[in-house]
Amino acid sequence: MHVLNTCLRAALAGGALASAVLIASPAAHADNPTTGKGPAAAKSMSEIASTLPKVSATDVLTLARSQVGISENANGGGTKFQQWYMSTPRARETLARDGGTLKGYLNAAWCDMFVSWVGQQLGIGPVMGSDAYTVEHARWFADHGRWGRTPKPGAVVFFNWNGSKDIDDVEHVGFVVKDNGDGTIRTIEGNTGDGGAVEARTRPTWQVAGYGYPMYPGDASASASS
Repeated sequence: MHVLNTCLRAALAGGALASAVLIASPAAHADNPTTGKGPAAAKSMSEIASTLPKVSATDVLTLARSQVGISENANGGGTKFQQWYMSTPRARETLARDGGTLKGYLNAAWCDMFVSWVGQQLGIGPVMGSDAYTVEHARWFADHGRWGRTPKPGAVVFFNWNGSKDIDDVEHVGFVVKDNGDGTIRTIEGNTGDGGAVEARTRPTWQVAGYGYPMYPGDASASASS
C-alpha cells in the first residue's frame, strides 16, 4: 500500500473503519513510556534516554538506509515491518484505540511501522515512540515537547501533501537524512514510491507538517529544535 494511499487510520483498520471515524481516547496502560501512560510516563524524556543503549542519529540512519529496497507484495503488505508490528503488545494497544483487527495490519499502510521498527531494533523505542497511525505518533512527539519546524539528521519527519501544518492532517512519515539547504530535505521512508518500498527521497519542505525529535541517548545534545 504505497504512499499515495497514506498512512491513515482507515488503512490501519484493514478497511474495517471509515476514515471519518472519530479518534478514540487512548486506552490506559500499566507502565508504558512509549504511550505516555502509567508510572513510567512521570519520568522525563532525558531520564528515560539515560537508561537506553547509546544510540545516535547516525546509527538510526545507518539502519534505516540498510533497509532501502525492501518492498511490499501485490496486496500492499507482507513486509517484515508489518509482521513485526502485529507481534508487538503495542499493536493491541493501538487496536484498542483505533479499532479494526490485528490481521488488518498485515496489509495496512506501513510507513510508521517502519519508523517504529527502526527504533525498536536499536533498543530506543521509548524515545522514538511506536505507532502505526502517523497522526498519533506526531501528537506523541508534541505531547513530549519534542516537536518543531527545523529539519535535522535523524529527526522523524511528518508530511501533509497539501502543506498543512496541522498535526491532525499528517499523512506520511519518514526520517530526515539531511537538510539540502535549498527548500528540500533528503529522507528515508517506508511505504513510498510506486511499488510501496523503503526508499531514499528528496522532498520539498513545504510538504512537511513538522518534525519529531527523538532524544537519542548516544548524541551529546538532544534538545528539541523549534
